[in-house]
Amino acid sequence: MLVIVLWVAFGLVSLGLYFSNSMTSEFRASDNRVAGLEAEQAIEGAARYATYLLSTLERPGQLPEVTTYQNEDVAVGEARFWFVGRNYQLTAPTRPYFALVDESSKLNLNTATLEMLEALPRMTPELAAAILDWRDADSDATANGAESDTYLRRNPAYNAKNGKFESVEELRLLQGADMELLVGEDTNMNGVLDANENDGMTSAPYDNKDGKLDAGILEYVTAYSRESNLRTNGSPRINIRQGGQQELQQVAAVLREKLAADRANQIIRQLGPTQGGFRSTLEFFIRSRMTAEEFGLVGGDITVTNGAFIEGLVNVNTASSEVLACIPGIGTDKAPSLISYRLSNPDKLTSAAWVVEVLGQASAIQAGPYITGQSSVFSADIAAVGHHGRGFRRSRFIFDLSEGTPRVAYRQDLGHLGWALGREVRERMTLLAEGGQTR
Repeated sequence: MLVIVLWVAFGLVSLGLYFSNSMTSEFRASDNRVAGLEAEQAIEGAARYATYLLSTLERPGQLPEVTTYQNEDVAVGEARFWFVGRNYQLTAPTRPYFALVDESSKLNLNTATLEMLEALPRMTPELAAAILDWRDADSDATANGAESDTYLRRNPAYNAKNGKFESVEELRLLQGADMELLVGEDTNMNGVLDANENDGMTSAPYDNKDGKLDAGILEYVTAYSRESNLRTNGSPRINIRQGGQQELQQVAAVLREKLAADRANQIIRQLGPTQGGFRSTLEFFIRSRMTAEEFGLVGGDITVTNGAFIEGLVNVNTASSEVLACIPGIGTDKAPSLISYRLSNPDKLTSAAWVVEVLGQASAIQAGPYITGQSSVFSADIAAVGHHGRGFRRSRFIFDLSEGTPRVAYRQDLGHLGWALGREVRERMTLLAEGGQTR
């Protein structure tokens, strides 16, 4: 009887332990689920916060200064969020940088020329040509490129789009594109060299272990950059492309509104003969010999293109050295000089006029059709955790201000890329999680 009682007691204890362990697992799963929901709601709150920031910009068209808003470890109830950004002023960031990102700091897949695309890091001639074939309206393949006859041989088969890129993720459909080219060593796409991205062949990705982050093509391209082609009063900008007298008189009228009449007339006289017109507003600035401050007053009222929007210009005030090097007239030899000037003269970055001082007139005129000094599209890469540092979530939002009120033009879940907040935040969140378990 004693043996039977012992076996029954052992069975009851085993069932109790099994039930207890099962309930503990259920509790942890439920707790993690709650943390995940908290993180998702924190992301929604962060997106609303970003919308508010962009709708109340002190300087419209300019990326808000990181010191003027909360961008990391921001509490939303028991959850917290971060804006995973980029600091293109730094050549080798050692920890994640937290900020909103200017989409005009990148090359636009819909407007960049073949030569500009080929100048990007890791870009191949085949992929650059395939980008042109994907976006053009015809079915004639560019040299080294690919059209529908290439993609129809795939399984599953599909046609070339022959239309504009709607997202940078479309690159994965193109001939010659693979993940090594697209993301490089930055597999979690946070702009920082994490431990697994600097360990050689030990773990994916298979990097060169040189202590430097070799980012992929996705780091430098966008499909969203554009700005309004309207003046601040809502009327169309004055198109000076042809350099006609009627248009120049309209510019003169704008100058008289903002400057003394004598000075406005002097600027128009200094233009001289305008045969051939202007390829860019920067060329107008150079030929008019106005000051950078004066150009800042009138630059938003003139244009060299028709249509409601100006697409694909690169903002020289925010672009990285790699992107600037792709622009005609700049190249790899002058891009570092632009970065250095930006760091030394932040007060002069109110327009693109300052590039003339660095590049010289001839190179600035060459670069003019491809650059701008303002932006209307920004991205927010939002990462969040719930209580005790659990439930990591991450989403990327594209905010378009080109029509006035900020609107979400695109949203993408990036949670599958893994942790993006660096080692310091991970260690702090681990301590929070351990503390939560002991309470």
